[in-house]
Amino acid sequence: MRNLDENTITDAVLARLAQATDERLKEIVTSLVRHLHAFARETHLTEAEWEAGIRFLTEVGHITDEKRQEFILLSDTLGLSTLVTAMNHRKPAGCTEATVFGPFFVDNAPVYNNGDDVANGAQGEPCFVSGVVRGLEGEPVSGARIEVWQADEAGFYDVQYDNNDTHRARGVLHSLPDGRYHFRSIVGVPYPIPHDGPVGSMLDALGRHPWRPAHLHFMITAPGYERLVTHVFREDDRYLDSDAVFGVRSSLIAPWRQHASGTAPDGTHMTTPFATLEFDFVLNRAS
Repeated sequence: MRNLDENTITDAVLARLAQATDERLKEIVTSLVRHLHAFARETHLTEAEWEAGIRFLTEVGHITDEKRQEFILLSDTLGLSTLVTAMNHRKPAGCTEATVFGPFFVDNAPVYNNGDDVANGAQGEPCFVSGVVRGLEGEPVSGARIEVWQADEAGFYDVQYDNNDTHRARGVLHSLPDGRYHFRSIVGVPYPIPHDGPVGSMLDALGRHPWRPAHLHFMITAPGYERLVTHVFREDDRYLDSDAVFGVRSSLIAPWRQHASGTAPDGTHMTTPFATLEFDFVLNRAS
């Protein structure tokens, strides 16, 4: 095809996709082309703006490595991650809601027994977390794999520290026969997503802040049930209504109760103040 112009280029590109053998790929790329071309026409995109967009995406790629996933941050801050999560994890009423995965999950976190301290040296106010994993009919889910991870009191995850090969404030444990789980960690605090890169520059240019409300990440899997990826958010956090990644759900907000020094729920004598968090999870049956 020759002599294509602004009125004929879209159809020409779509025609080139006709021979694609992967029908789902063809559907996705066809829609992507249509929407990208429509976006350019709607905004009357200039060459300078197109070049700026290319530079931005290039910078996102350059800063991404095994410890920092800037593309996930971009998806999160544009609300795309939450949209995809919401569409793919519709659940019956009564099930614990899913929310964004985030960029700081890692495989092969250490395995702990119930009652252990998963903080493993991470700095923060002690916190004792407990609850029950159930199915939608109220049945306890025994042996559910519970992966938990969070930031420390400085607002950093273990993987954000240079030359740190020790997992802190993250771990794996399994629910007991009655579905209960309990472990020790630290109190969640609000923190900014990494904003020293292109996504941070984008937020600044748009007049947006990079802060997330305090939360604790959970991923729970069990045979016969759908995987649950979610957060528990700290009640009364100032950023609950302006989460930089749009991940807050009212049903996932809970109180971190403060206690003076004394006996903790596991019988430990605490010489400093501590907090407790109780949160139950309800899993949806796998279809």
